Amino acid sequence: MSEDAKTLIEQAVRSFLEEVPALKPMKLVVGVDLHGRGDTQQFRVELPQVEVRKDIAADARVRVEMRRDFFNLMVQHGAKVPDWREAFHDGKAKATGVDQYMKLIVNVIERQEERNRTRRARH
Repeated sequence: MSEDAKTLIEQAVRSFLEEVPALKPMKLVVGVDLHGRGDTQQFRVELPQVEVRKDIAADARVRVEMRRDFFNLMVQHGAKVPDWREAFHDGKAKATGVDQYMKLIVNVIERQEERNRTRRARH
């Protein structure tokens, strides 16, 4: 089961980085906590190489938490950046961490979305 989660996390991170390529070179450790029925699985995601392993990620600069079933559905349905943004906005997912990293990530995502809107408007 945890191997499945590991694979889904890797898939989600790679998909996210494809949508927001400016974040690809960023060196960052992210802790991912997936809450299930009565337990929490913890993973450590190391960027830029997208290395995922089951670990408490004590050195994480950013921590992401959500229910395991919700995460599975998001990834299986090919969630894109706007879907993740809505999940965080609605409280279905939560991100905490070092303020500078949080602001940088949000900034880069907003700029990418703006570029995408501009590109669509021209076509």
